[in-house]
Amino acid sequence: MYRINEIFLSLQGEGFWTGTPMVFVRFSGCNLHCPFCDTDHSAFREMTGEQLLKAVREAGKGCRRICLTGGEPSLQADGNLIQALHEAGYRLHIETNGTRPLPEGLDWITLSPKADVPALKGDGTVVLPEAHEVKLVFDGSLPPETIARWAAFPAAWHFLQPCDTGDPVRNAALLKKTLATIQAAPDSWRLSLQTHKLLGIR
Repeated sequence: MYRINEIFLSLQGEGFWTGTPMVFVRFSGCNLHCPFCDTDHSAFREMTGEQLLKAVREAGKGCRRICLTGGEPSLQADGNLIQALHEAGYRLHIETNGTRPLPEGLDWITLSPKADVPALKGDGTVVLPEAHEVKLVFDGSLPPETIARWAAFPAAWHFLQPCDTGDPVRNAALLKKTLATIQAAPDSWRLSLQTHKLLGIR
């Protein structure tokens, strides 16, 4: 059984695949507690793999790309689920904090490391050896050496994303600082924005 927070069709709002239609499968539960997390982990329903696949088909309206997210999807997503979704013809993305090994067969891995988040509760040590993209949430407090370390992580793409604090004034200041950080290392980073929030969609 899988604990599922929600399943819905939307556009990927962040990183390399921004603007791409995807079915989001949001797992409930995480091994870390980040101060800016916007997922209600108390809300979930238990689903079998067959029920999950049926819900994906109903929500997806023909979309063949799935994003496994959370929470931390690696706590629940396993080889059986990956195989079943692949056999049903889906391409599988995952958004992970990288603290746990991932099942084989994933088509795209987005690493969003949390080890350096202030006030983090839990061990955010990344164990993944590589990813397709790194999406580093930037709250303005990360020192240059930490930013440089994640820029060197083995991945084809590296995105710096300003943290959404819920305060428009602080968000504007963080965006300005994020842009300055990227411009100071133009060969290392690209900007990622939470465009789904800017568009007012899920």
